Amino acid sequence: MVVDIRTENGRGEGAMRHRVLVLAMTALLASCTPTPPPSTARLPPGAFGGNGDNDIWAINTAEWAFASPARTRGNPIDAIRAVLAIEYLAGELSTSPRWDFMSRLTKLEMLEARQEVRATLGIAENAPSQAVANALLALSLNPTPAAADVLLKPPVFTLSPAETLTRIENLPYLQMANIASLHAGQQEFPNGSSTCFVC
Repeated sequence: MVVDIRTENGRGEGAMRHRVLVLAMTALLASCTPTPPPSTARLPPGAFGGNGDNDIWAINTAEWAFASPARTRGNPIDAIRAVLAIEYLAGELSTSPRWDFMSRLTKLEMLEARQEVRATLGIAENAPSQAVANALLALSLNPTPAAADVLLKPPVFTLSPAETLTRIENLPYLQMANIASLHAGQQEFPNGSSTCFVC
């Protein structure tokens, strides 16, 4: 029996193209599958000592604090509020309709900033944001070793309370926190008033 090689090759190439197409469609559908929203904390009005608009105060607090470690060094209240601001904004910017106009890149940067800050302070990567925020907010009202012993506990905080408090009071330069808060600050207002050219 004579086999037409061109026909067999044609079938093989067609099957290969079909498999590649199926794989490509599967990958495309997977990328379109909605991902769950990031863990998001809710805070009482005035959590950052402002007029009640936590979002704007959090952005301004983080932008100021993470521009230079010297700004919060030895000042536990400002340092705790800065950490709380990043924790809060990472969820808030990605879930609140108020910030639909903000660049997706900036929102992703803020999520990375939260990971960076958590890693620096020994906060569990998978800790619920509300649990982290509750502890930080309470600590900001009473930033003492005694309060830290009560508030900064496992499984949310993985280091000793004393070590966590020391790290908060001596925050290093955190690049992603600086970049994310800077970009968020440049996009506080809608309608094209952003001055951010790279976000």
